[in-house]
Amino acid sequence: MVLEIPHTDTANKNLLVITALGEDRPGLVASLTEAITQQQCSICESRMSLLGGEFALIMLIEGQWNNIAKLEQTLPGLQEKLKLTLLVKHTEQRINKEKAIPYCVEVLAPDNPGIVHKVTDFFYNRKINIHDLQTDSFNAAHTGTKMFALTITIEIPVSMHISGLREDFLEFGDELNLDAIIEPLKLH
Repeated sequence: MVLEIPHTDTANKNLLVITALGEDRPGLVASLTEAITQQQCSICESRMSLLGGEFALIMLIEGQWNNIAKLEQTLPGLQEKLKLTLLVKHTEQRINKEKAIPYCVEVLAPDNPGIVHKVTDFFYNRKINIHDLQTDSFNAAHTGTKMFALTITIEIPVSMHISGLREDFLEFGDELNLDAIIEPLKLH
């Protein structure tokens, strides 16, 4: 499977990225999405997470330029009302410069500083783009050892030899005592 950006009619659409950060409490997502809906805009993509006691959300919003402008005008009042920090940035549709195949990377290891840097640097040195990254930590069930989990979606250029990359990555994981796999992304 080759990763391609879905075709959408963006001739009359503007894209806006909104990032929200603040103390977690019920109703934040509902209030933010209501403001977007009221201005006849759509959420194309979003990620939300609780990090410690903080709520964090990033959304890609699509709409007619005048609706995006109206939404932007409502955000300062919404920021004050919800006690959130809101950051807004206009963007354009992403265009892949090179065709790529999406792969999933999963790493599990005892928690140690620097794992994310070492793994992302491995892919950076091979000119492989990271599309998505998530981390988590937890205590192992039987031992209580603090564990670290990393899941990354990468974009492997179609010109790259995937079996060689996989071999290099598994060797890299062994050197760092990481339980690591790299496999094709299974889209749902």
